Amino acid sequence: MKHITILVPDGQTNLSSVACIVGSYEMFTRANGYWSQTAAGKKNGTKELYKIELAGVSKKAEFDNGLLTVSTHVNISAISKTNLIIIPSLVREYETAIKGNKLLIEWIEQQYNAGAEIASMCTGTFMLASAGLLDGKNCSTHWSAADTFRTLFPNVNLQPDQLITDEYGIYTNGGAYSFLNLLLYLVEKYYDRQTAIFCSKIFQIEMDRQSQSAFTIFTGQKSHGDEMVKEAQAYIENNLHEKISVEQLSSIFSVGRRNFDRRFIKATGNTPVEYSQRVKIESAKKAFETSRKTINEVMYEVGYNDVKAFREVFRKITGISPLEYRNRYNKEAMV
Repeated sequence: MKHITILVPDGQTNLSSVACIVGSYEMFTRANGYWSQTAAGKKNGTKELYKIELAGVSKKAEFDNGLLTVSTHVNISAISKTNLIIIPSLVREYETAIKGNKLLIEWIEQQYNAGAEIASMCTGTFMLASAGLLDGKNCSTHWSAADTFRTLFPNVNLQPDQLITDEYGIYTNGGAYSFLNLLLYLVEKYYDRQTAIFCSKIFQIEMDRQSQSAFTIFTGQKSHGDEMVKEAQAYIENNLHEKISVEQLSSIFSVGRRNFDRRFIKATGNTPVEYSQRVKIESAKKAFETSRKTINEVMYEVGYNDVKAFREVFRKITGISPLEYRNRYNKEAMV
């Protein structure tokens, strides 16, 4: 029988970690049961396709200072081979969480090198990246942890707009309860589409979600030490009604265009143009959420004069149109 291992980290976790662990166990157990009743399962002749186990370095792990305790089925040392490893989310003190789970991280690396696939949920990506398995690869994590992740793991190609990434037997996903979408994705890969559809109906999760862009709150990377770039960021944010060119910005701060671009990208992870677009669209999103202004009114307020251009940039950043966004988050605007 094939094997799925759901990791139970030893500390450095919270109630979201429990949700990931319980959700994974429930969905794969339900998928096992359904698959065994389908034509594919009956043809296979086995009661269950996968053995699903909670594994860790301790028999029990406490969450949120003992508020909840989760017991493991097995110690990782007893698992010689597994097919899929699932890593739940971690606490926000990521570096501390990594240091507190060194044994798990070493085991993850050994199993991957032996042929196991790995799926990390939300900020579990930090544990995966610390094993060195994401260097040069694409991955996602919660949008709010993106800046910290880039700082700690500069050799990883972070894709914070993506809900799910799938590369070289490694799966990652965005934040919070979007781990349920990753689980559906894995059920389809490890069982079949029919079983995934069944699980989506049982657990009431939308199929085939691809982006977390609509949920992102853009605040801008400000933890860098480049004071000139911080001043440029402030200028962009305080003048979002204007159309500001890169030449204008570099001139204001008496820096050559190419050098300005290089410093800005290095500090923020965005080009000056991308940063300006994100600031403008974030302001537009707030207006759509809190007012009954029309699309055109909001567009003019954030410095756009071309409806087509505004819609294209808005969709590029959020994944949906301005009208769809307003209707989703502002009930009064629909009246």
